[in-house]
Amino acid sequence: MAAARTRQDSEGRRGGRRSTAPPFAIPARARSQLTDALNQAVRAARRHGERLAAASWRLDGAIDPSAVVLASRQPGESWLCFEQPDRETTALATLGAVTTIEDRGPGRFERVAARWRKLASEAAAEPSQGPPGSGLVATAAFAFADDGASALQWESFAAASLVVPEVALARRGEEVWCTVAVLARPDDLGEQLLRRIERRLASLRTRELPLLDPHPTKRHHVGAALAPEHYEAAVARAVELIRAGQLEKIVLAREVEVHAPEAYDIAALYGVLRSAFAGCFVVAVGRSDAAFIAASPELLIRREGLRASTIALAGSTGRSADPAVDDHLGERLLRSDKNRREHAIVARRIEQQLRPHAVWVTMPDAPSLVRIANIQHLATPIRAQLAHALGAIELAGLLHPTPAVGGEPARRAGELIPALEGIDRGWYAGPIGWTDSGGDGEFCVALRCALVRGGVARCYAGVGVVADSDPAAELAETEVKLAALLPVLS
Repeated sequence: MAAARTRQDSEGRRGGRRSTAPPFAIPARARSQLTDALNQAVRAARRHGERLAAASWRLDGAIDPSAVVLASRQPGESWLCFEQPDRETTALATLGAVTTIEDRGPGRFERVAARWRKLASEAAAEPSQGPPGSGLVATAAFAFADDGASALQWESFAAASLVVPEVALARRGEEVWCTVAVLARPDDLGEQLLRRIERRLASLRTRELPLLDPHPTKRHHVGAALAPEHYEAAVARAVELIRAGQLEKIVLAREVEVHAPEAYDIAALYGVLRSAFAGCFVVAVGRSDAAFIAASPELLIRREGLRASTIALAGSTGRSADPAVDDHLGERLLRSDKNRREHAIVARRIEQQLRPHAVWVTMPDAPSLVRIANIQHLATPIRAQLAHALGAIELAGLLHPTPAVGGEPARRAGELIPALEGIDRGWYAGPIGWTDSGGDGEFCVALRCALVRGGVARCYAGVGVVADSDPAAELAETEVKLAALLPVLS
């Protein structure tokens, strides 16, 4: 493996040619692999129907995957940027769609996973030697509810959406890899498919992310979709139901709209979020003329072979610029009975969901603090050794929705959430991430997020309601969470 990587790295460098070669040109060895894969896929397509083909190679480590995608995306196409900058600058950024799988309703995770597993198992593609996310990969996103994202504003955002991209750029540390994929059909020719891929690679641009440039005079307008009093009333009603024994916890969300004087620059917004929330999953997903952006602190699931890991994240408070005050706020959160009970509900459910599918599940006895830019949370890391090879999508479906975004018991909370909130959450609080051909991958929970179309951004934030929740305090907590995005958008 190391020898192959060394040979590939050296291609294009000999004779000083590295500086003059196009940054995304296919090296000779990868070109040979891709040609073989394309021809193999075309032959299989003529016998059995459409087949995927893919190949990967290493790029210059200075390339910024998300900046390339945001500079190179074409109008109306699907694209994704998915990063966790503080984790070895881990990133996956993708362009285009060679095939798309969409679904809705109960069982959507299982059906999407089964269709992807079939596509991947029949593909002509060598395993990648690069970082996680390199090689044949699919990006996926799911609405919070089985039939969610049905409101007009969520047009083109399906309740379950999996995309196999044309181009995927994966980075970890100083390694950056490019993967190209194509769907071969019976009447295709390998040479034509290769030329199509080369044209797409030639269209890629390496510009840096633009700076955010707000309008110098015109103002933004911010307003809630429903009055704050509606939210407080919903929390009060939820507390009544909890005290009556109908449920133990429920998460209620708000939607706030920001109207800008001109269309938002998604690339500039993404750059600000990436700088401000380097410890979070920073996400942007493009569909048609809209984008969904998020800076989420919450990992839903990461699968690496038979190892699965997640984080129970529930219970939160604000931050302070004064270190002593900040520490005091964190210590008070750690000692809060209300927040500890809310957190324990989440950790307990995650453990219960994983245990039937695992050899062992382990987690600390007590939560710790996770601090991000404007908020701190109670967090408990949870790890499991899987007893059988459940893929990342199946695991995401197994855990979603955790009580951190839904409630306990899950079914009763799921019935009450839309009635109490009065909004379509869409992709808010749903899983977003990626999976590879072997079932590895990772999904975060879409929190601190906004749906952006033109000059309108819809922001979402929610809090966990338990028996001793105070409506005014819960409303204030949503303001803290909305403060992650509102200053950027307004």
